[in-house]
Amino acid sequence: MKDFARLFTRIDQSTKTTVKVAALAEFFATASEEDRLWTIALFSGRRPKRAVTTTRLREWAAEQAGYPLWLFEEAYPIVGDLAETIALFLPSATEETNRGLTHWINMLRGLSQVDEPARKSAVLAAWDELDTTQRFLFNKLITGGFRIGISQKLMTRALAQATGKDEAELAHRLMGNWSPDDTTYHALIEADDPSADASRPYPFYLAYGLEEAPETLGAPDDWRAEWKWDGIRGQLILRGGAHFTWSRGEELMTDRFPELARAVDFVPSGTVLDGEILAWDGAPMSFNALQKRIGRKTVPKSLLRDAPVILYAYDLLEDAGTDIRALPFAERRARLEGLLRNLPDDAPLRLSPQLDFSGWEALRHLRESARDAQAEGLMLKRADSPYLSGRKKGDWWKWKLDPLTIDAVMIYAQQGHGRRANLFTDFTFAVWKGNELVPFTKAYSGLTDAEFRQITAWVRKNTLQRFGPVRQVTPEHVFEIAFEGIHESPRHKSGVALRFPRMSRWRKDKPVQEANTLEDLNEMLRLYG
Repeated sequence: MKDFARLFTRIDQSTKTTVKVAALAEFFATASEEDRLWTIALFSGRRPKRAVTTTRLREWAAEQAGYPLWLFEEAYPIVGDLAETIALFLPSATEETNRGLTHWINMLRGLSQVDEPARKSAVLAAWDELDTTQRFLFNKLITGGFRIGISQKLMTRALAQATGKDEAELAHRLMGNWSPDDTTYHALIEADDPSADASRPYPFYLAYGLEEAPETLGAPDDWRAEWKWDGIRGQLILRGGAHFTWSRGEELMTDRFPELARAVDFVPSGTVLDGEILAWDGAPMSFNALQKRIGRKTVPKSLLRDAPVILYAYDLLEDAGTDIRALPFAERRARLEGLLRNLPDDAPLRLSPQLDFSGWEALRHLRESARDAQAEGLMLKRADSPYLSGRKKGDWWKWKLDPLTIDAVMIYAQQGHGRRANLFTDFTFAVWKGNELVPFTKAYSGLTDAEFRQITAWVRKNTLQRFGPVRQVTPEHVFEIAFEGIHESPRHKSGVALRFPRMSRWRKDKPVQEANTLEDLNEMLRLYG
């Protein structure tokens, strides 16, 4: 655990990519194969399941430290992280061992097989032989909340440095439905035949947001335009008579979209499609319709009926069992059109249309009509671009619509977490309904650190009531809230919910009385919901 803690410290103390990659590469070159495998698993989101409830951990930590539980509960929101609070709260360890990362993960996984007294004894013994940083990581593992500020892309780059293997090959090896229980480091990283797993997807190619005028991209004839759909990016893999559905977040979602099983009736084996999973009733439905199915392991018949899905395909990555990602986009697209030509209406696949445009100005006008097509904007793809791995600048761009906005009044505030634990950063906003302020959304991003410090000082002087960590404040400040979509929500008092709300600016120029109304929100719902 010492080596893993040392790795974490080097990553945590630097903002430089080169330093983080070098630290990981050194770890992968020197750690045991078991610890390397579990480190890869952790950094790619394969975390152990929660072994102990957070309630019990707080109680045990307070007891071990010899302090009342209320004192721990007061410290927790100030520190902002449960694992760190426990690590700091406990007395110094009385023993010192050098057990590896794999030992502690296996110990935690074994806790589910024993009763609570045995769990408590094991956790207290672990705390007593780990230093503060090691305890912090142990606590992250035990709560199932292990997240460290390094992407899988950087981890893959570090593996490439440590092993001498191609980065793209490693990215492909790391995708798929594997876990440390069913593979080894050698099999995953070093062995031949990395594509043995028929379900394995390709790394997704991600676009950057277009911030400059499209004219900066050069001649419009070199580009192809499509709608940017508001669904779930996915790959549909058809191999060996079976099908597999993967999300962009590398989550296997085959069982959540059973409609796509019928794709094997229309598309030959050895095909991998990239596209958007959309709720579909003859045309794309709103994201809200699809959202009802996200997170469900099984889908009831009512949802299958009310929100059936299709894959709106826009790229072909594998054709007749051959990886064709290196081919130009225009050629991949032509093959895709041939593959999906003359599909029957009941097929769970559609070809996402390309948009004809005579120039950049004409494309601007098309973009303005995106919401009418249930889209978020446009995708621009260079006709000669290969299908790369990860987010690369140059060939693929997303040109999204400007967000919807509404002016709202801040009525509640809550402290943040991590480095913002001492600042109020999480706010609840309201709009007017007659003379009443009705809460309708929360937001916690969009302001600068200086603005967060300023509003924090104000919150502390203008608190009306406290509800645990939440403070009700004097309704004095108006913020412009930007969001991507709006839909009905019976769970909210306002009757509406926003998609991706954030604070776009602090309207110090606007009095509270001039904030928007619930009627304004309902009008937006009518137009864009």
